Amino acid sequence: MVITFVILLITAILFVHGKIRSDIIALCSMLALMVLNIITPEQALSGFSNSVVIMMAGLFIVGGAIFKTGLAKIIGSKITLLAGNNETKLFILIMLATAFIGAFVSNTGTVALMLPIVVSTAVAANVNPSRYLMPLAFASSMGGMMTLIGTPPNLVIAEELAKHGYNDIGFFSFTPVGLICIAIGIIVLLPLSKIFLSKRGEVKKKSKNTQSSKELVKKYQLFDNLYRLHVQSDSLIANQKVRDLNSTQKYNLNILEVRRSSSSRTSRFMKTVDQNMAGPNMEIKADDILYVFGAFEDVEEFAKENKLEITEAEVTEYGGESSSEKLSERKIGIAEILLRSESQLINKTIKESNFRKNYSVNILGIQRKGKYILNDIKDIRLHDGDVLLVQGTWEHINLLSQETEEWVVVGQPMEEASKVTLDYKAPVAAVIMILMIIALVINVIPPVATVTIAAILMVFTGCFRNVEEAYKTINWESIILIAAMLPMSAALETTGASELISKTLVTKLGELGPTMLLAGIYLTTSLLTMFINNTATAVLVAPIAFQSAHSMGVSPYPFLMAVTVGASMCFASPFSTPPNALVMNPGKYKFTDYIKVGLPLQVIIGIIMVFALPLIFPF
Repeated sequence: MVITFVILLITAILFVHGKIRSDIIALCSMLALMVLNIITPEQALSGFSNSVVIMMAGLFIVGGAIFKTGLAKIIGSKITLLAGNNETKLFILIMLATAFIGAFVSNTGTVALMLPIVVSTAVAANVNPSRYLMPLAFASSMGGMMTLIGTPPNLVIAEELAKHGYNDIGFFSFTPVGLICIAIGIIVLLPLSKIFLSKRGEVKKKSKNTQSSKELVKKYQLFDNLYRLHVQSDSLIANQKVRDLNSTQKYNLNILEVRRSSSSRTSRFMKTVDQNMAGPNMEIKADDILYVFGAFEDVEEFAKENKLEITEAEVTEYGGESSSEKLSERKIGIAEILLRSESQLINKTIKESNFRKNYSVNILGIQRKGKYILNDIKDIRLHDGDVLLVQGTWEHINLLSQETEEWVVVGQPMEEASKVTLDYKAPVAAVIMILMIIALVINVIPPVATVTIAAILMVFTGCFRNVEEAYKTINWESIILIAAMLPMSAALETTGASELISKTLVTKLGELGPTMLLAGIYLTTSLLTMFINNTATAVLVAPIAFQSAHSMGVSPYPFLMAVTVGASMCFASPFSTPPNALVMNPGKYKFTDYIKVGLPLQVIIGIIMVFALPLIFPF
């Protein structure tokens, strides 16, 4: 028992010190407990198979899809619209929305869903996201106090009461307590978050050399030479391959993209559009939309001779898309490459370079000595120092960076590509998210299965560009932190340390009356939850609280309510609850930030609850 306390103390000190990564500290703590035979290897590694940990990984993927598809931006813009320019109003809206969702969905799920939305909202409002992420985690726990299913400790105390014949705990019996917690949280966190969290995790300024696709489009004024052609059913080019059209040689124009209605399974439920690079082997189909680049006279001639319709410039295939978003970005992007003096392309014409054939990208224009050449470029010879504007899939653009002896890719196009949202998949992500929330509320299948299914569906339906992108959304430091700290709960329980603490504290304070006993139970639960999973703490303390109330001849309700509030309202540690850990890295918080913001809130809620609980549930 003594060794366990020593390891726990050293772990806490290292967390507060903040010089070593939190996941490394947690792993070392886990290894120390295992090596010293305090817990078995199976117990030490049990955290990595824990359903909460697996669910957290799945929720990171779901949250990543919500962000990648632009759904977070859409929802965030609605919240921003309601808040206007009022930062206080935005803070309150985020807290209330999170608490409401947290009343019906697990607090871990609530944070994972709201995290990308809050980040997008904060960025849109020009506010540091760190100001809102810790309050977001706390609000999800406060909302969980509103209903029976909101947080596991609520179910634990309901079961404890039912075991002794108290069966009158209903779905909304916790609501008055939850409302008090939310009110206190908003009042206390509003100033504390502004003082301690606003300067955390400053957003990095974008490199001056990095330009987004939109910026390059504007820079080269590409829309002046970009046209959309509709392939009609009687068109002469229907069912022909791009290479057979000879559009560059005959008409002096480039076919950049082909867009057509999606043939994927998701199109059965909603209309989506496939965006394809116009490669030489791409076959043109009736009803395709061709994006062509060239002079209007050439485009008009091409359309007339092949029975194509020049469509309106203001209309696109994707609903709600502005004209500045028409060209590429989703799967296809544009970038600049600077030719080196030793490049083999020097003195070759664009036509002779075989750029499209060799690298599967189009050359749209040339920047030479401050001037932009966009028309009739196929016969222009390339010079040392020319900057070529190229278009292709993001994967092919990334491959260009490997030809370092030929050219230099300007900026970081792949970093820009990661910021491009797949907004045409937002409806798909929304449907999956709503179905997941419904499944979590009705609880037909285990929550971990629900979340895992939702994560897999996000990948299968194309809400990510590839599986690797989905894996990158998982915050592995948070996953390791929780998984490696869960064995500490087992160590404290198996050695009897947690039972010794709770019984000693409650026994001593029980002599001073029911109010002091209530305070002791609340304090005991809060302290244990800082180091043990909150559900495990509730399971441990609930029987002790009930027996203490029974021995004093008073109602057990306020004491068991103190257990669930103390277990759920633990904010002074990043690993006391999964929501606290989820926001640690995105918010760039240190352990001390939770003490500065979470500890005052935890103390204030505790003091008020000691007096409020007997009023709601009399002794």
